[in-house]
Amino acid sequence: MHSVPTFLDHATRLLLDFVFYYPLFMAYVWMIGALNYYFRFERTTRSLALPPDGDFTPPVSVIIPMRNESAGAAETIGQLLKMDYPDFEIIAVNDGSTDDTGKVLDAEARLHGRLRVVHLAENQGKAIALETAALVARHEFLICIDGDALLDVTAPRWMMRHFRSPRVAAVTGNPRIRNRSTLLGKIQVGEFSAIVGLIKRAQRTYGRLFTVSGVLAAFRKTALYDVGYWSSNMLTEDIDVTWKMEINHWDVRYEPHAMIWILMPETFGGLWRQRLRWAMGGVQVVLKYTRDMNRWRSRRMWGIFAEFLLSIGWAYSIVIVVALWLLGCIVPLRPFIHVASPIPGWAGVVIGTTCLLQIGLSLILDRHYDQRLGRTYFWMIWYPLVYWCISALTTVVAVPRILARKRSARAIWVSPDRGIKQPRDLQA
Repeated sequence: MHSVPTFLDHATRLLLDFVFYYPLFMAYVWMIGALNYYFRFERTTRSLALPPDGDFTPPVSVIIPMRNESAGAAETIGQLLKMDYPDFEIIAVNDGSTDDTGKVLDAEARLHGRLRVVHLAENQGKAIALETAALVARHEFLICIDGDALLDVTAPRWMMRHFRSPRVAAVTGNPRIRNRSTLLGKIQVGEFSAIVGLIKRAQRTYGRLFTVSGVLAAFRKTALYDVGYWSSNMLTEDIDVTWKMEINHWDVRYEPHAMIWILMPETFGGLWRQRLRWAMGGVQVVLKYTRDMNRWRSRRMWGIFAEFLLSIGWAYSIVIVVALWLLGCIVPLRPFIHVASPIPGWAGVVIGTTCLLQIGLSLILDRHYDQRLGRTYFWMIWYPLVYWCISALTTVVAVPRILARKRSARAIWVSPDRGIKQPRDLQA
């Protein structure tokens, strides 16, 4: 009789340990990996305005899939025309917009000979828009950006240098947040450095990248053809095309100097919808390629595969711990199960200290690219509370939604929350 409560007590303790120590462990994995990346790849180029081997400048086609982007389309194209690059064309795809995006693009095309416009009669989804542009592009190398993004003028040179290697299929860039007027905006500024940038650096050193950034990625068209381009039924086409390439032994790289300035949601509703789509897309991709993980030839993918599965387990563990605590407040569960509080004690101090250490390291690594990052450091103390909760909840919701979703259903897009737009300063 005593064995049952003893087992449940041990199981509860293991669950609590996993919830509190998994992010602690991963933080140190990412920090060590990011430092490894810095000393191997980044240290020698930090102070240079242009890449030391930036003379590799093949012609490129810049692709911009757009849907309902009339407010910022001209600004995005105007910034592209300032690129410090010898030979490029711009292809804008109007994916069935219901606003004046098509008219704005046609007007810009009449003014600028480098710009070509492709109109799709109906909303086909970002994957189809990208593939359509890739098929009509004149050049072997493609740079794909979002319709509201502002590309740094030196980014193409930094990205193209990687394609000297014939094994490189894609290079992802370094997104920087433009809108920083609210708490959510300020936290996301730190997140893209402390979490996104740090993780990409680490993943680059210990195996494979989980995904290119859909807002900025350069591709070799031959590699895209080899893997069948983007998948129209995937909610996050950027994650899917990354996995397709890496499973087929193409190399995908991260280039922190290739910056792009983007708008992010600054309302909880917009943030929830964005992160839910990201979570659903990640689950969808992992389920799609689970069978490939059984092969020895996919062994370099095992790290990011295991990391994502553990993150799903962590999300569900958090929800279970909170549910047990709430249930214990209503119904006595002791001595079988005892969760005193979902808020950690001394372990929380360790996690909080580690979080600030991780953020501090990432800001040091990224300060060369964004000198205003130091202003967001202390705002990031809210990151675990806000974003860990959103991450856990979106993951828990995402899994059953993806399991119930038809595999053949096309992923079309809607206009996202662009936040509160602020005047840009690309040199700040």
